[in-house]
Amino acid sequence: MYITNVSQLIGRTPLIDLQVNIPNHSHIFAKLEMFNPGGSIKDRLGQFLIADGIKRQVINQNTTIIEPTAGNTGIGLALAAQQHHLRTILVVPEKFSYEKQQLMQALGATIINTPASEGITGAIEKAKSIAQEIDNSYIPMQFANAANPATYYQSLAPEIIQDLSEQKITAFVAGAGSGGTFAGVAKYLNEQDAGIKNIVVEPEGSILAGGPAHSHRTEGIGVEFIPPFFDTISIDQIMTISDDDAFYQVRQAAKNLGLFIGSSSGAALAASLKLAESLPENSNIVTIFPDSSERYMSDQIYSK
Repeated sequence: MYITNVSQLIGRTPLIDLQVNIPNHSHIFAKLEMFNPGGSIKDRLGQFLIADGIKRQVINQNTTIIEPTAGNTGIGLALAAQQHHLRTILVVPEKFSYEKQQLMQALGATIINTPASEGITGAIEKAKSIAQEIDNSYIPMQFANAANPATYYQSLAPEIIQDLSEQKITAFVAGAGSGGTFAGVAKYLNEQDAGIKNIVVEPEGSILAGGPAHSHRTEGIGVEFIPPFFDTISIDQIMTISDDDAFYQVRQAAKNLGLFIGSSSGAALAASLKLAESLPENSNIVTIFPDSSERYMSDQIYSK
């Protein structure tokens, strides 16, 4: 078997039974999204957003793609844009991973940084400002584009159901950055089984949990606003995971499972383990590991 384009490698990522020691004999299954060619779950989104823009005729061969991003969506968009020979400008808050920004540049994207203090909101405003100065530019705007949850509703969620065709899913646990992954997967899973519980994982300092927003080290989840996609789904529980707990599970995953996971994955694992303690025996929890630790090495991910 061979392929003719790296985009053919997007999706069909492995689902692993983590085989962790849970007293009530429950299982935690994790979708390993770092196996996508660009190294994260957002490869799915980048491919879908570009295809959607072309279909709706807001993207043509001369369009400049502009997007505010914490990093992974930027890589996914740059990868997809490269396949269509499109120029890409990515607006990234300074606080986010150096490695991600290097990967975006390697794919041909132009990086514009905004002050870390302004968060993703500052990057959004800057992207809009740049778009006003460039003719034939397009901002996919992952944070408000219905194609975002549709990506995961159409691709990731059906894969989970197929992978676990012989198991009954008890709960779906995932973090929320733009909210698209959680909204799309939760909607699809509940259409298959309304009894599946939807658990959002957030870092301390997230407004979704009801508190004031403040900085956190867990990257990729916990933005400064409530994702609009959450209006369409039922959330059964919001679990707040500290940075210390998230990074502890990052280290444990490498040491005990041989998995190199990012901090948002560490938060998802911490939440899944905590949730498992309160569920009935032989429950099945599904979670998402969005990316790997390699793109956070400059941030000393294994030293925190």
